Amino acid sequence: MTLFGEPAETEQAGDAVSPPVAFDPSAPLAVRMRPRTLNDVIGQQHLLGPGSPLRRLVEGDAPMSLILFGPPGTGKTTLASIVSTATNRRFVQLSALSAGVKDVRAVIDTARRTLEHGGRPTVLFIDEIHRFSKTQQDSLLAAVEARTVTLVAATTENPFFSMVSPLLSRSLLLTLHPLTEADLNEVIDRALADVRGLAGRVTLHDDARAHLLRMADGDARRVLTGLEAASGGDAVDGNADGGVKEITLEGLEAAVDTAAVRYDRDGDQHYDVISAFIKSIRGSDADAALHYLARMIVAGEDPRFIARRLVVHASEDIGLADPTALLSATAAANAVALIGMPEARINLAQATLHLALAPKSNAVVTAIDEAIGDVRAGLAGSVPAHLRDGHYPGAKQLGHAQRYQYPHSLPDGVAEQQYPPDELLGTDYYHPTQRGAERAVSERLAKLRALIRGGTR
Repeated sequence: MTLFGEPAETEQAGDAVSPPVAFDPSAPLAVRMRPRTLNDVIGQQHLLGPGSPLRRLVEGDAPMSLILFGPPGTGKTTLASIVSTATNRRFVQLSALSAGVKDVRAVIDTARRTLEHGGRPTVLFIDEIHRFSKTQQDSLLAAVEARTVTLVAATTENPFFSMVSPLLSRSLLLTLHPLTEADLNEVIDRALADVRGLAGRVTLHDDARAHLLRMADGDARRVLTGLEAASGGDAVDGNADGGVKEITLEGLEAAVDTAAVRYDRDGDQHYDVISAFIKSIRGSDADAALHYLARMIVAGEDPRFIARRLVVHASEDIGLADPTALLSATAAANAVALIGMPEARINLAQATLHLALAPKSNAVVTAIDEAIGDVRAGLAGSVPAHLRDGHYPGAKQLGHAQRYQYPHSLPDGVAEQQYPPDELLGTDYYHPTQRGAERAVSERLAKLRALIRGGTR
């Protein structure tokens, strides 16, 4: 069976073991290793379970159009080809980068004539459909509605923003996730052993495997491309025990032209680099901070972890010296969740630069820690009666909420009255610096304390 050809007679959708098939040994490794049945697919188990829409589509031959949404190298083209071959349909592939309305209409016309003459139905696979204009997408609607073609479209962009609503509503949306490290290890092991791959001719050193996984960032195609590049020439070293060659870290680096970053997400380097990252920001060295950010990104550190540290740092080491720092860090964290890597590296870099260049103050963390320390030491007296809840029957008889002054009814919006328990009268927790916006905060705070406390200071 060729990659997108008709299935062999013995091949059934969902077979646990794929039957022997012909393949082109000159094709790229990623193409040769493409799964041929759903049970060959690595990862995306949320789409492949018994009774799942995708499995019902493949095994039941239901003419349902699909939108496959996910990052590169997660199996969108693979699933499209499986839908085609397992359901014994014609498979036509277009790329939105080069195809136009004329090409789409030609495929639809051919599909219509084929059906009229009793031929097989057509699966039209459009890669990167988000690059199609609204007019190009609209040209598909009638054929999809009439089931002249079964559309399988792949996109790396959110389809709710990049696709026209009528086309989206006529299709089943399936979201693919980046492959996990365990998934990618399985991809590597299969490629090393399978006759379509490297057929046991090479092995992979542990350091090289770790670097390959870091480079992949959840992308199976990237793993296989790197493995293929490293499996020839100087990238492998002969082994004395019989011709099997080993891919070394140095060979892999030379083959893919990417230096390995000495970084272990579970070891000392993880903590050392993030520590250096935060301390560089705290020290206002924007260039050093970007260096450590780059090391974490290249090493494959979880961008959500980096974003969380930025959010903490924005309050811990900047606080009200620049109140917009927390907004910037939080926005970067949201961007990581919304668009993911590699694009989110830009958002992380912007937040890193904002925090590194911002005026610094640890007054916020010092204030809350001092307050917590007093509470734990037992300084937690009774809430003053005029501040207590007065919204229940009997509260007035207890004297609760009586003589409370409502600040909004006063000219300055500030009332002279007691807020803390008696034990903490006159206690100052927040000590703003004279840096950045805290200079103005410091002046306002002094005036507010004088107004509120009156003669209590």
